[in-house]
Amino acid sequence: MKAILMATDVLLAPSILAADFGQLREQVQELDRLGGVDRIHVDVMDGTFVPNLSFGPMIVKVIREATRLPLDVHLMIVDPGRYYSAFQESGADFLTVHVEACPHLNRDLSEIHRLGMRAGVALNPGTTPVLLDSILDLADLILVMSVNPGFGGQQFIESSVAKIARVRAMLDAAGSMADLSVDGGISPATAHQVVEVGANVLVAGSAVFRHPDGIGKALGELRRAAAGG
Repeated sequence: MKAILMATDVLLAPSILAADFGQLREQVQELDRLGGVDRIHVDVMDGTFVPNLSFGPMIVKVIREATRLPLDVHLMIVDPGRYYSAFQESGADFLTVHVEACPHLNRDLSEIHRLGMRAGVALNPGTTPVLLDSILDLADLILVMSVNPGFGGQQFIESSVAKIARVRAMLDAAGSMADLSVDGGISPATAHQVVEVGANVLVAGSAVFRHPDGIGKALGELRRAAAGG
């Protein structure tokens, strides 16, 4: 098993899906100002691939203008290739696409790289990691969904822990330096579980933006939990 990561090795990526959209710019700027945040996770949903709608390139542009932090734009949409250029122009640093939405995944990842962005690949809870075998050399990030995508605030799926461990073993065997990110139900109660089996990026929405004592307190609690504290 991979050695447990140090707290300083774990990257925090708050998901703005849980932010107050009426104060989106202010909350993004607060993340920038507080420190302890490594990137911002932006969930793009089309109401078809997942049963919810969120936002598109124009909102990504607003976020880009409000922060210097890297933006990981997670495309939960059908035929995502239609929009790669639009998200690149809006300021995305990472584009993460779903295995399930990309029948020509090798081509998609190559196109994301051609546009100057880093390429991520997401797996739904019911999708086997075997599908990653042929693209590990092209992926900068693997995102394991630990809830069924579409809505924030869901309960962590416990079987995800074994899946994360499996993906970590695949990355290590391939000599890949790709990040291993986890999204869904991440909180102080689950953070150490996923870090212990090899995740190094924690995507958290409700646990950050809906903490009763504020965003700063939430980030500190997540960081301590990731370290096993």
